[in-house]
Amino acid sequence: MARPAAFLDRDGTVVEDVHYARNIEQIRLLPGAVQVLSDLRRRGFVLVIVTNQSGIGRGLLTESDFRAQTEHLARLLGPAAAPDATYYCPHHPTEALPPYQVVCRCRKPSPGLIERATAELGLDPARSLAIGDKERDVECARAAGVRACVRMGTESVPTLAAAAALALSELSRE
Repeated sequence: MARPAAFLDRDGTVVEDVHYARNIEQIRLLPGAVQVLSDLRRRGFVLVIVTNQSGIGRGLLTESDFRAQTEHLARLLGPAAAPDATYYCPHHPTEALPPYQVVCRCRKPSPGLIERATAELGLDPARSLAIGDKERDVECARAAGVRACVRMGTESVPTLAAAAALALSELSRE
């Protein structure tokens, strides 16, 4: 049976958005991230980061740098809250260097990252939630069939904790 997931954007949702993080020192958790993610895991959600990382395509960091950031994030979050998987898009249709300058299905708002995660991890988007800080995060999740899609960082949903509470509430409605 397919499992529910919490699809989470990385920059501006789980960690501070520093505009193209280039090294692990720039990966800093947002307040409440450990608590929220560990609570979602306890509730049975698979934790999946889905993130645009066009800094790779622009030559600002390498895929190896990004993997180091991903490992550092897992250490910061600890075993109870570390993501089960991370999916990223290094492309940009106009501002990246070859071979990253392409129109792809994985760059949000396209749903490719969530669709790939769903297929590879056996996830059920209809029982899942998504949280991001940009409208493209919500558009991506909706296009992939995720049931509860919440944009945080707004006046009504200022934090990750508030976004998770709203998403869980939406999932509990029949």
